Amino acid sequence: MHYPHRKSYRKRKRKQGFRARMKTAGGRKVIARKRKRGRRINVKPKM
Repeated sequence: MHYPHRKSYRKRKRKQGFRARMKTAGGRKVIARKRKRGRRINVKPKM
């Protein structure tokens, strides 16, 4: 039997969040790419 995916917002934020992205050079490039595309960064409402 398969269980539904249990979302842990804390784990998700630590891995994929803004601060995690800014820690690495590659992550900063990701943010820069999104900003260049005109995407608003880090405005997702908390769940």
